Amino acid sequence: MTQPLASPTPTDPAQASADAARIVDAFLEASMRPDPVAAAAFMAPDVRIVFTGGRLFGHPGEATAFNAARYRWVKKRILRNDVVPGPEETVVYNLGTLYGEWPDGTPFEGNRYVDRFVIRDGLIVSQEVWNDSAERILSRAASGA
Repeated sequence: MTQPLASPTPTDPAQASADAARIVDAFLEASMRPDPVAAAAFMAPDVRIVFTGGRLFGHPGEATAFNAARYRWVKKRILRNDVVPGPEETVVYNLGTLYGEWPDGTPFEGNRYVDRFVIRDGLIVSQEVWNDSAERILSRAASGA
């Protein structure tokens, strides 16, 4: 006897992948405004945010404050989300480039980044951030900029 097709559920890998990508996209949209209060709505209360250099934050507002000291402003050009569903959580790798201005007003673009998000029960429980900013800052310092 043929069994009826099940409708997608949160345990369905395709649905979990789509949901996780939507959560990441909504979080990043709020983060780039920047609106750390709205961004926090997509994160678990005990979220772990780790920036390059091992800087640890527990709320998007802390990451926003760090970025405010590093850049006059910064935005992401999102290239894609690579989604890896798992039995208890889904991992989303968000890839693209950063553009904006350094604190002195000098514009920049093409600064590669990768953010790794772990989504569990519809919330971001972990965000890890890697980008080329440190290398670019060192290069600017070496050139006297």
